Amino acid sequence: MIVKPLLPAYGGYCIAREDRIILVKGAIPGETVEVTVDEKKRDYMLATVTQVVEPSEFRVEPKCPVFGVCGGCSLQYISYEKQVQMKEEVLVDSLTRLGGIEVQLGPSLVDAQWHYRHRAQFKVSKEGALGFFRGSSRDVVDFESCPLMVDRINLIFRAIKERDLQRGLREIHLSSGDTAAAVLKGEGKGPDRTEVFRDAGISSIAFNDSLLEGSGYTGFDLGGFIYTVSPWTFFQAHWALNMQLAEFISEQVMPLEEKRVLDLYAGAGNFSLPLARHAAEIVLVEENPFAVEDGLRNLKLNGLKNCKFVRTTAEKYKIQKKFDVLVLDPPRPGLTSEVARKILENPADTVVYISCNPSTLARDLKKLKEKYDVISVRMIDFFPNTFHIEAVAFLAIR
Repeated sequence: MIVKPLLPAYGGYCIAREDRIILVKGAIPGETVEVTVDEKKRDYMLATVTQVVEPSEFRVEPKCPVFGVCGGCSLQYISYEKQVQMKEEVLVDSLTRLGGIEVQLGPSLVDAQWHYRHRAQFKVSKEGALGFFRGSSRDVVDFESCPLMVDRINLIFRAIKERDLQRGLREIHLSSGDTAAAVLKGEGKGPDRTEVFRDAGISSIAFNDSLLEGSGYTGFDLGGFIYTVSPWTFFQAHWALNMQLAEFISEQVMPLEEKRVLDLYAGAGNFSLPLARHAAEIVLVEENPFAVEDGLRNLKLNGLKNCKFVRTTAEKYKIQKKFDVLVLDPPRPGLTSEVARKILENPADTVVYISCNPSTLARDLKKLKEKYDVISVRMIDFFPNTFHIEAVAFLAIR
């Protein structure tokens, strides 16, 4: 079948129309491609490009030799400028179609396209292959290095493979900041010897939830603050862009003198620490015990007395006083109905919403429009060469 996709869609697809909608993987809007239909649904079909008949000017040669096999990337065949544009279009479509929000996006926040990831979760096959899962499969794709990873992670990855250290494990999670930390996942009691992993370049070594050796964390600079995080705590893998976003948020919510900030889904304080120089008080709400431990360490290391962690869920936290700024960085499902209701019943003057899912962002902003105006939205490309789209929205009380 020959089709000409015209619009990008979330998930790395492009939309073509015949007798029904066709979601095409491997195409760029505007080019003519031959596709094979993979699956027929009631109202649409899923298809994959088998031949490019008339290529787009934005089609480029993928950098990774296992692109198309490894499930980690989906957009390496598209020039970076076009990737950003397509993600912006998907974000705008989600906001208007699902949220009824008409907004002109501000300039997207972007940084390095390659060698940006400071964390990785490598999989181990039963045969000992180390890599990432194949697309739509649990098969492990073996490779020599990943062009998305920072150099240190690639060096450790190769050292682990050369020493065959992955044998008997299920996963290896690596984090690279001022040092490298690893969580080894598997069955039993874990490795008998840790020095072999030290020799591979890892300073902090854990097995499942137990620390075997080292500090248990790695550190980063966060706008002049010391930011430490353990491998059990989520942090933005694209650290250069994370710093850019944290600085941008700080600039947008100023002035903060004599103001209170509430940070729901706070992690280890990624977005709150840069605000602590100026705010009168910051309350950080986080349920992950590892993240809270990291956050408390960060407060101590930076001598911050105006910040307080509360270990609980956003749903259970009771807002008992007026906050001037509310920071939201929820997981992919977005805000629960209970949290959205709580926000509307205890409105802050300004809301900063960092989202990793355009559709749930649109849904949540639609709810919050009951009391808030959406002032601005920007796309954040935390994951170049993949279909993932993140955004930051600023809301003001009406």
